[in-house]
Amino acid sequence: MNQKLLAIFAALIMGLGCHSESFAQKPMRAGTTSANFLEIGFGAAGASMGDSYVSLANDASAIYWNPAGLANLERSEAMFVSQPWIAEINTSMTALALVLPNFGTIGLGFINANYGEMEVTTLAMQEGTGEMFASQDMVVSLSYARKIVNWFSVGASSKYVASKIWHTSAWALAFDLGVIIQTNFFSTTGRREDGLNIGMSIANYGSPLRYEGMDLLQQIDISDGEAGNFRDVPGQFKLHSWELPLIFRIGAAYHPWVTENHQLTLSMDALHPNNNTESLNLGAQYTFSSPSFGKFILRGGYKALFMEDSQYGLTFGAGLLTNFLFNKGVKFEYGFRDLGVLGSVHFYGISVLF
Repeated sequence: MNQKLLAIFAALIMGLGCHSESFAQKPMRAGTTSANFLEIGFGAAGASMGDSYVSLANDASAIYWNPAGLANLERSEAMFVSQPWIAEINTSMTALALVLPNFGTIGLGFINANYGEMEVTTLAMQEGTGEMFASQDMVVSLSYARKIVNWFSVGASSKYVASKIWHTSAWALAFDLGVIIQTNFFSTTGRREDGLNIGMSIANYGSPLRYEGMDLLQQIDISDGEAGNFRDVPGQFKLHSWELPLIFRIGAAYHPWVTENHQLTLSMDALHPNNNTESLNLGAQYTFSSPSFGKFILRGGYKALFMEDSQYGLTFGAGLLTNFLFNKGVKFEYGFRDLGVLGSVHFYGISVLF
């Protein structure tokens, strides 16, 4: 019975690519969420594969893509990723995954988006007041994952999301949930780890953001045009609250070529966000393994296929894992992402495995 359910589920995932009409609906809620840096995609491996990583996540970046992937780590890992973004925006991710035998895997993550300094202008002083202001977004995550059985992993994350613009700030609490299922469908070796992987996650389910702070304080004349003592009454603008970008991901990965030293992986994710149209992410990965040295990895992909007015496009990257004595290793990763009229970005990652 379980195998029949998995087969039906896998067929539904793969069938998504055959019905592009369902991904061509006009966005009904574009521009209605806050903290949209959470949609960028963090982690060199996943971003190099067109963000098609929900069923493959098996490193510390699983804290972002799918917390269930933390359960598939064989070694603890400390990861740092630098992802310079458009318009001189600097984003980065730091993640730590600790593998605890017979308990599970605990993950800690920190994502930062720094928008730099800008000049303060007003209607009266449109050339600038001489002051500068800065803005920054961040999220801190605490994750836990474990394998219920050797082919079924679950994970969850709790997140603190904060945003600040000059003297105005906002915060929210959110949660991520995810599962990864390893099946023996289409396995060329007969092993589950070489068969079809199915993954699902829901990200950023939580409270809305609403900005508050001293920048919203204004002197108000509540009876303009009338004499009296109503002038310059202290008042504060009350802003609306805005939801976080809720993202539901469902995807599958397939290994059509597996040998002792070579592996080819194809992946596809379907996304249903609360602020845009549905879309598909496609990815591919080639891995060459050397027992004495480590791994060399090539990746490529395409992000946001069928998304309305998308500027996303091709991605590619590479990774190098070197093994050392006492089960330790160092991993270097690079990625490239095409952003259409916005240009392109490069990102870099380094990890220590222990």
